Amino acid sequence: MKLPDPIKNVVDGLSRLPSIGPRQAIRLAFYLVNENKEDIHDLAVSINNLRTLKICERCFFIHQNKGNLCDICANPTRRQGVIMIIEKETDLISLENTGKFTGRYCIVGPIPKTGLLEDWQKKRMQSLKDFIGKNATEGGLGGKTDEIIFGFNPTALGDLQASILMKELAPLAKKTSRLGRGLPTGGEIEFADDETLGSALDRRS
Repeated sequence: MKLPDPIKNVVDGLSRLPSIGPRQAIRLAFYLVNENKEDIHDLAVSINNLRTLKICERCFFIHQNKGNLCDICANPTRRQGVIMIIEKETDLISLENTGKFTGRYCIVGPIPKTGLLEDWQKKRMQSLKDFIGKNATEGGLGGKTDEIIFGFNPTALGDLQASILMKELAPLAKKTSRLGRGLPTGGEIEFADDETLGSALDRRS
């Protein structure tokens, strides 16, 4: 049947979100219709405010600072010579919640199954290489960063992502490692509890 245009537009928008199919989008749209009008307005304002967020020029995490760096990259106490390569923002949040990692991050995004980086991912890799080169020179690290950790999910695709980037970045680090297999094989970093993630960090190899 034909849905009213406002419902159809919301359904189309929600369907573009990860893990949201058309049926779930329709359920969510009708749920919103039955909400208080003020609540709908508040939600719309909150979503619109996402436009004010910026992307960190160093690790590519979101922030709302005046400068170009997020809180992590702007923190002088973080170890600049230890870099964790991760797929997505939620992985960073989960790893930060462990309180065990004191280095910096680089979010590369999901690598296609073809193994070929998208143009925007190539730019992120070049930005990372430029940072490593500058930091290693200024920090007296002998032209290489101390360690690069490949923080990808312990899945077949995660292994592929790690192997692709390891070939490209290993020459720039004195040491490379992956998170320890305290993470269940086939699991995802985003959904692991703090204790498991902390163990995976401690047991990286």
